[in-house]
Amino acid sequence: MLISIVAPCYNEEDVIERFHEQVQKIANELLPLGHDMEFVYIDDGSRDRTLPLLSRLADRDARVRYVSFSRNFGKEAALLAGLKHATGDAVIVMDADLQHPPELIKRMVELRGEGYDQVIARRTRQGDRLTRTLTARLYYRLVNRLVDVELVDGVGDFRLMSRRVVDAIVNLTEYNRFSKGLFAWVGFPSTTFEYENAVREHGSSSWSFRSLLNYGLDGLLSFNNRPLRAALYLGMTLLALAGAYTAWIVGAAMVNGVQTPGYVTIITAVTALAGVQMIMLGVIGEYTGRIYYEVKGRPHFLVKATNVDRTEDRSRGTTKDLIP
Repeated sequence: MLISIVAPCYNEEDVIERFHEQVQKIANELLPLGHDMEFVYIDDGSRDRTLPLLSRLADRDARVRYVSFSRNFGKEAALLAGLKHATGDAVIVMDADLQHPPELIKRMVELRGEGYDQVIARRTRQGDRLTRTLTARLYYRLVNRLVDVELVDGVGDFRLMSRRVVDAIVNLTEYNRFSKGLFAWVGFPSTTFEYENAVREHGSSSWSFRSLLNYGLDGLLSFNNRPLRAALYLGMTLLALAGAYTAWIVGAAMVNGVQTPGYVTIITAVTALAGVQMIMLGVIGEYTGRIYYEVKGRPHFLVKATNVDRTEDRSRGTTKDLIP
């Protein structure tokens, strides 16, 4: 069985060679068991020496395939590019910063042998800040009440996928991609095992609070239209409250006579309704913006450099994604 290791890279010059040494060691251990391996590195527009190092790795190891983007298109685009260029019977997606322990590859391959199409590594939150753990748990509890797929806390991109799972995901051509949700949406027999959270060996994470917040909103909006339905329900609720308030005012006028309406009540009502309207316009704008990007039909990424032979099979990719 040919196993493809797909590793998105962004400014990983300090760790990429060490990462390759470790996955190469695992590959040599699996070779006597009948498992060959290829390494697919996606350089997501790095600004350091990641690309020259990948080129050097390709010169030393014929199993290395790399694709370098013309600019930073984001991790979702890098994942898609890696899956499109992976030719293995099974594909393992993992980060190149060694937070995904390479030694778990062997366990994934063993579980794949039991017939699972997806073997998912779920990290524990041991060592995380308490605020981050509580926020994550709250987010997943909320989002799973809204979205059409189940998202599991601690489950990310680190997983093994069979060829039919990879082909199914690549054939989902939507521009606004949320891979964690797509992996769950395609289904197929899956199993999950836990591993302890590893510390990043070099540098710092490029995920800021703002980017994490935007990523969370992508997960919320990509797999349901409930926020739009909530606008309808909220409007009906406000209409009912307005009717009840009107009835109360009329009743009070009939019993106590006409009184001057309260200034605070008017200002509060106007401000609250204006806030609700802005929120609903924002929700509608989010969905409209996603439609806007979808209808443009732009490629998910553009390639600046690659060692992949263009005469190879491109049945899982598109020509426009490979424009140099």
